[in-house]
Amino acid sequence: MEMINSSSYNFSTTAAPPGDVSEYFDKYADLRKSLNVMSMIVYSLAFVLGVVGNGVVIWVTGFLMKKTVNTVWFLNLAVADFLFTAFLPLAVVYLALDFHWPFGNFMCKLNTTVSFLNLFTSVFFLVVISMDRCVSVVWPVWAQNHRNVRKASWVSLGVWVGALILSIPYFVFRDTEVFPEEDFTLCFNNFALSDDYETPSVLQLRQFRHEALVITRFLLAFVIPFTVIVSCYAIIIHRLRRNRTLASQTSRPFKIIAAIIITFFLCWVPFHIMGLIELVKFSADESLELVISVGIPIATSLAFLNSCLNPLLYVFMGQDFKDKVRKSILKAMESAFQEEEETRSTNDTKTGESKERSAADDTAV
Repeated sequence: MEMINSSSYNFSTTAAPPGDVSEYFDKYADLRKSLNVMSMIVYSLAFVLGVVGNGVVIWVTGFLMKKTVNTVWFLNLAVADFLFTAFLPLAVVYLALDFHWPFGNFMCKLNTTVSFLNLFTSVFFLVVISMDRCVSVVWPVWAQNHRNVRKASWVSLGVWVGALILSIPYFVFRDTEVFPEEDFTLCFNNFALSDDYETPSVLQLRQFRHEALVITRFLLAFVIPFTVIVSCYAIIIHRLRRNRTLASQTSRPFKIIAAIIITFFLCWVPFHIMGLIELVKFSADESLELVISVGIPIATSLAFLNSCLNPLLYVFMGQDFKDKVRKSILKAMESAFQEEEETRSTNDTKTGESKERSAADDTAV
Protein backbone atom coordinates (compact mmCIF):
# COMPACT_ATOMS: atom_id res chain seq x y z
CA MET A 1 0.00 0.00 0.00
CA GLU A 2 1.22 3.53 -0.63
CA MET A 3 1.51 5.25 2.68
CA ILE A 4 2.79 8.56 3.94
CA ASN A 5 6.25 8.64 5.35
CA SER A 6 6.99 9.97 8.82
CA SER A 7 5.31 13.28 9.53
CA SER A 8 4.81 14.43 5.98
CA TYR A 9 1.12 14.21 6.64
CA ASN A 10 -0.21 15.14 3.24
CA PHE A 11 2.69 15.53 0.86
CA SER A 12 4.67 12.31 0.70
CA THR A 13 3.69 8.94 -0.68
CA THR A 14 6.36 6.42 0.10
CA ALA A 15 5.67 3.00 -1.35
CA ALA A 16 5.26 0.43 1.41
CA PRO A 17 4.19 -3.20 1.12
CA PRO A 18 0.58 -4.10 1.88
CA GLY A 19 -0.20 -5.77 5.16
CA ASP A 20 -0.16 -4.83 8.80
CA VAL A 21 0.01 -1.05 9.07
CA SER A 22 1.70 -1.18 12.49
CA GLU A 23 4.67 -3.09 11.06
CA TYR A 24 5.54 -0.19 8.78
CA PHE A 25 5.16 2.50 11.43
CA ASP A 26 7.18 0.57 14.03
CA LYS A 27 10.27 0.48 11.85
CA TYR A 28 11.52 3.87 13.06
CA ALA A 29 9.14 4.26 16.01
CA ASP A 30 11.38 6.32 18.33
CA LEU A 31 12.65 8.56 15.56
CA ARG A 32 9.15 9.02 14.18
CA LYS A 33 7.77 10.08 17.56
CA SER A 34 10.47 12.73 17.95
CA LEU A 35 9.85 14.05 14.46
CA ASN A 36 6.10 14.06 15.07
CA VAL A 37 6.54 16.23 18.17
CA MET A 38 8.78 18.62 16.24
CA SER A 39 6.27 18.78 13.38
CA MET A 40 3.32 19.42 15.70
CA ILE A 41 5.19 22.33 17.30
CA VAL A 42 6.09 23.81 13.92
CA TYR A 43 2.57 23.33 12.53
CA SER A 44 1.02 24.94 15.61
CA LEU A 45 3.39 27.89 15.38
CA ALA A 46 2.72 28.27 11.65
CA PHE A 47 -1.03 28.13 12.32
CA VAL A 48 -1.02 30.89 14.95
CA LEU A 49 1.41 33.20 13.15
CA GLY A 50 -0.04 32.43 9.72
CA VAL A 51 -3.71 32.98 10.55
CA VAL A 52 -3.05 36.14 12.57
CA GLY A 53 -0.35 37.58 10.30
CA ASN A 54 -2.05 36.87 6.99
CA GLY A 55 -5.38 37.93 8.47
CA VAL A 56 -3.85 41.33 9.27
CA VAL A 57 -2.40 41.58 5.74
CA ILE A 58 -5.82 40.75 4.23
CA TRP A 59 -7.48 43.34 6.46
CA VAL A 60 -4.91 46.05 5.64
CA THR A 61 -4.57 45.45 1.88
CA GLY A 62 -8.21 44.58 1.33
CA PHE A 63 -10.00 47.17 3.45
CA LEU A 64 -7.68 49.92 4.73
CA MET A 65 -5.21 50.71 1.95
CA LYS A 66 -5.89 52.29 -1.40
CA LYS A 67 -6.17 49.57 -4.06
CA THR A 68 -3.07 49.39 -6.24
CA VAL A 69 -1.50 46.71 -8.41
CA ASN A 70 0.92 45.85 -5.60
CA THR A 71 -1.82 45.47 -2.99
CA VAL A 72 -3.72 43.13 -5.34
CA TRP A 73 -0.66 40.86 -5.62
CA PHE A 74 0.05 40.79 -1.88
CA LEU A 75 -3.62 40.42 -0.97
CA ASN A 76 -3.85 37.27 -3.08
CA LEU A 77 -0.60 35.90 -1.61
CA ALA A 78 -2.01 36.46 1.87
CA VAL A 79 -5.33 34.78 0.99
CA ALA A 80 -3.48 31.69 -0.27
CA ASP A 81 -1.34 31.50 2.88
CA PHE A 82 -4.31 32.18 5.17
CA LEU A 83 -6.34 29.41 3.55
CA PHE A 84 -3.48 26.96 3.94
CA THR A 85 -2.63 27.81 7.56
CA ALA A 86 -6.33 27.61 8.52
CA PHE A 87 -6.21 23.88 7.70
CA LEU A 88 -3.08 23.16 9.79
CA PRO A 89 -5.00 22.10 12.94
CA LEU A 90 -6.10 19.03 10.97
CA ALA A 91 -2.44 18.15 10.47
CA VAL A 92 -1.70 18.61 14.16
CA VAL A 93 -4.57 16.29 15.12
CA TYR A 94 -3.45 13.76 12.49
CA LEU A 95 0.04 13.65 13.99
CA ALA A 96 -1.24 13.62 17.58
CA LEU A 97 -3.34 10.56 16.72
CA ASP A 98 -0.26 8.88 15.20
CA PHE A 99 -1.50 9.15 11.60
CA HIS A 100 -5.06 8.14 12.30
CA TRP A 101 -7.35 10.27 10.09
CA PRO A 102 -10.75 10.81 11.78
CA PHE A 103 -12.10 13.50 9.43
CA GLY A 104 -13.42 11.38 6.56
CA ASN A 105 -12.51 10.85 2.92
CA PHE A 106 -13.60 14.26 1.60
CA MET A 107 -11.53 16.21 4.14
CA CYS A 108 -8.57 13.95 3.40
CA LYS A 109 -8.79 15.00 -0.25
CA LEU A 110 -9.55 18.67 0.47
CA ASN A 111 -6.76 19.06 3.00
CA THR A 112 -4.06 17.91 0.60
CA THR A 113 -5.58 19.88 -2.29
CA VAL A 114 -5.44 23.10 -0.27
CA SER A 115 -1.78 22.46 0.52
CA PHE A 116 -0.78 22.17 -3.12
CA LEU A 117 -3.12 24.97 -4.15
CA ASN A 118 -1.12 27.16 -1.77
CA LEU A 119 2.16 25.96 -3.30
CA PHE A 120 1.10 26.72 -6.88
CA THR A 121 -0.65 30.03 -6.19
CA SER A 122 2.29 31.30 -4.11
CA VAL A 123 4.95 30.50 -6.69
CA PHE A 124 2.81 31.76 -9.59
CA PHE A 125 2.15 35.06 -7.83
CA LEU A 126 5.87 35.43 -7.16
CA VAL A 127 6.45 34.96 -10.89
CA VAL A 128 3.78 37.55 -11.70
CA ILE A 129 5.21 40.02 -9.16
CA SER A 130 8.72 39.56 -10.58
CA MET A 131 7.54 40.09 -14.16
CA ASP A 132 5.49 43.11 -13.10
CA ARG A 133 8.49 44.58 -11.30
CA CYS A 134 10.70 43.94 -14.33
CA VAL A 135 8.27 45.66 -16.70
CA SER A 136 7.92 48.63 -14.32
CA VAL A 137 11.68 49.12 -14.18
CA VAL A 138 12.53 48.48 -17.84
CA TRP A 139 9.50 50.19 -19.42
CA PRO A 140 8.27 52.65 -16.76
CA VAL A 141 6.20 54.81 -19.11
CA TRP A 142 4.38 51.84 -20.64
CA ALA A 143 3.81 50.38 -17.19
CA GLN A 144 2.38 53.63 -15.87
CA ASN A 145 -0.09 53.76 -18.77
CA HIS A 146 -1.14 50.09 -18.76
CA ARG A 147 -0.78 48.77 -15.19
CA ASN A 148 -4.07 49.02 -13.33
CA VAL A 149 -6.04 47.26 -10.62
CA ARG A 150 -8.58 45.76 -13.02
CA LYS A 151 -5.94 44.00 -15.14
CA ALA A 152 -4.14 42.85 -12.01
CA SER A 153 -7.39 41.34 -10.72
CA TRP A 154 -7.90 39.42 -13.97
CA VAL A 155 -4.33 38.13 -13.85
CA SER A 156 -4.91 37.05 -10.24
CA LEU A 157 -8.03 35.17 -11.25
CA GLY A 158 -6.03 33.40 -13.96
CA VAL A 159 -3.39 32.41 -11.40
CA TRP A 160 -6.00 30.90 -9.09
CA VAL A 161 -7.66 28.98 -11.93
CA GLY A 162 -4.32 27.63 -13.16
CA ALA A 163 -3.26 26.61 -9.66
CA LEU A 164 -6.62 24.94 -9.04
CA ILE A 165 -6.31 22.90 -12.25
CA LEU A 166 -2.83 21.70 -11.22
CA SER A 167 -4.17 20.80 -7.76
CA ILE A 168 -7.06 18.64 -9.02
CA PRO A 169 -4.96 15.43 -9.35
CA TYR A 170 -4.15 15.61 -5.65
CA PHE A 171 -7.87 15.68 -4.87
CA VAL A 172 -8.51 12.73 -7.20
CA PHE A 173 -5.69 10.50 -5.96
CA ARG A 174 -6.00 11.17 -2.24
CA ASP A 175 -7.88 8.39 -0.47
CA THR A 176 -8.53 6.79 2.91
CA GLU A 177 -8.23 3.17 4.00
CA VAL A 178 -9.71 1.73 7.17
CA PHE A 179 -7.97 -0.97 9.23
CA PRO A 180 -10.77 -2.35 11.48
CA GLU A 181 -8.48 -4.56 13.55
CA GLU A 182 -6.46 -1.56 14.74
CA ASP A 183 -9.31 0.98 14.64
CA PHE A 184 -7.12 3.01 12.31
CA THR A 185 -7.86 5.12 9.20
CA LEU A 186 -5.04 6.20 6.92
CA CYS A 187 -5.11 9.19 4.58
CA PHE A 188 -2.79 8.38 1.67
CA ASN A 189 -2.18 8.73 -2.07
CA ASN A 190 -3.89 5.97 -4.06
CA PHE A 191 -2.42 6.66 -7.50
CA ALA A 192 -4.05 3.61 -9.09
CA LEU A 193 -7.45 4.34 -7.53
CA SER A 194 -7.49 0.66 -6.63
CA ASP A 195 -6.87 -1.62 -3.66
CA ASP A 196 -4.94 -4.04 -5.86
CA TYR A 197 -1.29 -4.07 -4.72
CA GLU A 198 -0.19 -7.25 -6.48
CA THR A 199 -0.91 -7.00 -10.22
CA PRO A 200 2.26 -5.75 -12.01
CA SER A 201 0.33 -3.50 -14.40
CA VAL A 202 -1.43 -1.78 -11.49
CA LEU A 203 1.85 -1.31 -9.63
CA GLN A 204 3.39 0.19 -12.75
CA LEU A 205 0.43 2.56 -13.08
CA ARG A 206 0.94 3.69 -9.48
CA GLN A 207 4.61 4.31 -10.06
CA PHE A 208 4.03 6.14 -13.36
CA ARG A 209 1.39 8.50 -11.92
CA HIS A 210 3.53 9.13 -8.86
CA GLU A 211 6.54 10.03 -11.01
CA ALA A 212 4.44 12.16 -13.37
CA LEU A 213 2.99 14.15 -10.48
CA VAL A 214 6.33 14.73 -8.74
CA ILE A 215 8.17 15.69 -11.94
CA THR A 216 5.36 17.98 -13.10
CA ARG A 217 5.31 19.67 -9.71
CA PHE A 218 9.10 20.04 -9.74
CA LEU A 219 9.05 21.67 -13.17
CA LEU A 220 5.98 23.90 -12.80
CA ALA A 221 6.40 24.85 -9.14
CA PHE A 222 10.18 25.20 -9.04
CA VAL A 223 12.37 24.97 -12.16
CA ILE A 224 10.36 27.15 -14.56
CA PRO A 225 9.25 29.76 -11.97
CA PHE A 226 12.76 29.98 -10.53
CA THR A 227 14.22 30.49 -14.01
CA VAL A 228 11.72 33.24 -14.85
CA ILE A 229 12.21 35.00 -11.50
CA VAL A 230 16.02 34.90 -11.67
CA SER A 231 15.89 36.22 -15.25
CA CYS A 232 13.59 39.08 -14.24
CA TYR A 233 15.80 40.15 -11.35
CA ALA A 234 18.96 39.86 -13.45
CA ILE A 235 17.39 42.33 -15.88
CA ILE A 236 16.26 44.59 -13.02
CA ILE A 237 19.70 44.64 -11.36
CA HIS A 238 21.37 45.39 -14.70
CA ARG A 239 18.98 48.31 -15.27
CA LEU A 240 19.32 49.70 -11.74
CA ARG A 241 23.11 49.71 -11.98
CA ARG A 242 22.81 52.00 -15.00
CA ASN A 243 20.32 54.33 -13.31
CA ARG A 244 21.17 55.31 -9.73
CA THR A 245 18.12 57.57 -9.36
CA LEU A 246 15.80 54.72 -10.31
CA ALA A 247 17.68 52.43 -7.93
CA SER A 248 17.07 54.74 -4.96
CA GLN A 249 13.37 55.05 -5.81
CA THR A 250 12.78 51.30 -6.05
CA SER A 251 15.17 50.05 -3.38
CA ARG A 252 12.64 49.31 -0.62
CA PRO A 253 9.98 47.49 -2.74
CA PHE A 254 12.80 45.63 -4.50
CA LYS A 255 14.33 44.44 -1.22
CA ILE A 256 10.98 43.31 0.19
CA ILE A 257 10.01 41.31 -2.90
CA ALA A 258 13.51 39.84 -3.19
CA ALA A 259 13.32 38.75 0.47
CA ILE A 260 9.91 37.10 -0.09
CA ILE A 261 11.19 35.21 -3.13
CA ILE A 262 14.43 34.08 -1.44
CA THR A 263 12.49 32.95 1.64
CA PHE A 264 10.00 31.05 -0.50
CA PHE A 265 12.64 29.09 -2.39
CA LEU A 266 14.74 28.40 0.71
CA CYS A 267 11.64 26.97 2.40
CA TRP A 268 10.51 24.88 -0.57
CA VAL A 269 13.79 23.66 -2.13
CA PRO A 270 14.30 20.87 0.48
CA PHE A 271 10.74 19.66 -0.12
CA HIS A 272 11.27 19.38 -3.89
CA ILE A 273 14.62 17.66 -3.38
CA MET A 274 13.07 15.11 -1.02
CA GLY A 275 10.25 14.52 -3.51
CA LEU A 276 12.78 13.62 -6.21
CA ILE A 277 14.77 11.41 -3.84
CA GLU A 278 11.56 9.63 -2.92
CA LEU A 279 11.13 8.51 -6.53
CA VAL A 280 14.26 6.38 -6.19
CA LYS A 281 13.52 2.77 -5.36
CA PHE A 282 15.13 2.63 -1.96
CA SER A 283 13.63 -0.56 -0.53
CA ALA A 284 17.03 -2.27 -0.55
CA ASP A 285 18.91 0.76 0.80
CA GLU A 286 18.36 1.24 4.52
CA SER A 287 20.48 4.40 4.69
CA LEU A 288 18.49 6.15 1.97
CA GLU A 289 15.24 5.09 3.57
CA LEU A 290 16.44 6.64 6.83
CA VAL A 291 17.36 9.86 5.00
CA ILE A 292 13.85 10.06 3.59
CA SER A 293 12.26 9.23 6.95
CA VAL A 294 14.16 12.11 8.57
CA GLY A 295 14.30 14.50 5.62
CA ILE A 296 10.66 14.57 4.57
CA PRO A 297 9.15 15.74 7.89
CA ILE A 298 11.86 18.39 8.28
CA ALA A 299 11.42 19.59 4.68
CA THR A 300 7.64 19.63 5.08
CA SER A 301 7.83 21.62 8.32
CA LEU A 302 10.13 24.14 6.65
CA ALA A 303 7.74 24.48 3.72
CA PHE A 304 4.80 25.04 6.06
CA LEU A 305 6.65 27.82 7.89
CA ASN A 306 6.83 29.82 4.68
CA SER A 307 3.12 30.62 4.90
CA CYS A 308 3.60 32.60 8.12
CA LEU A 309 6.84 34.42 7.23
CA ASN A 310 5.61 36.89 4.61
CA PRO A 311 3.65 39.12 7.04
CA LEU A 312 6.76 39.36 9.23
CA LEU A 313 8.83 40.41 6.22
CA TYR A 314 6.27 43.07 5.28
CA VAL A 315 6.47 44.65 8.72
CA PHE A 316 10.18 44.34 9.47
CA MET A 317 11.37 45.42 6.01
CA GLY A 318 8.72 48.07 5.38
CA GLN A 319 10.58 50.79 7.23
CA ASP A 320 13.47 51.45 9.58
CA PHE A 321 13.52 49.78 12.98
CA LYS A 322 12.90 52.99 14.92
CA ASP A 323 9.86 53.70 12.76
CA LYS A 324 8.57 50.18 13.43
CA VAL A 325 8.63 50.89 17.14
CA ARG A 326 6.94 54.25 16.83
CA LYS A 327 4.45 53.60 14.03
CA SER A 328 1.56 51.21 13.63
CA ILE A 329 1.51 47.94 11.69
CA LEU A 330 -0.68 49.68 9.11
CA LYS A 331 2.04 52.25 8.43
CA ALA A 332 4.63 49.51 8.15
CA MET A 333 2.57 47.61 5.59
CA GLU A 334 1.67 50.75 3.66
CA SER A 335 5.40 51.38 3.44
CA ALA A 336 5.99 47.83 2.23
CA PHE A 337 3.28 47.74 -0.42
CA GLN A 338 3.40 51.24 -1.87
CA GLU A 339 4.04 51.70 -5.57
CA GLU A 340 7.18 53.25 -7.04
CA GLU A 341 5.19 56.35 -7.99
CA GLU A 342 4.24 56.85 -4.34
CA THR A 343 7.83 56.29 -3.26
CA ARG A 344 9.01 58.80 -5.82
CA SER A 345 6.42 61.32 -4.68
CA THR A 346 7.39 60.83 -1.04
CA ASN A 347 11.07 61.28 -1.86
CA ASP A 348 10.32 64.42 -3.85
CA THR A 349 8.26 65.81 -0.96
CA LYS A 350 11.04 65.09 1.52
CA THR A 351 13.56 66.69 -0.83
CA GLY A 352 11.35 69.77 -1.16
CA GLU A 353 10.94 70.05 2.58
CA SER A 354 14.67 69.69 3.03
CA LYS A 355 15.32 72.49 0.53
CA GLU A 356 12.80 74.74 2.27
CA ARG A 357 14.52 74.16 5.61
CA SER A 358 17.91 74.95 4.06
CA ALA A 359 16.53 78.14 2.55
CA ALA A 360 15.03 79.16 5.89
CA ASP A 361 18.30 78.48 7.66
CA ASP A 362 20.20 80.57 5.08
CA THR A 363 17.74 83.42 5.54
CA ALA A 364 18.05 83.22 9.32
CA VAL A 365 21.85 83.38 9.03
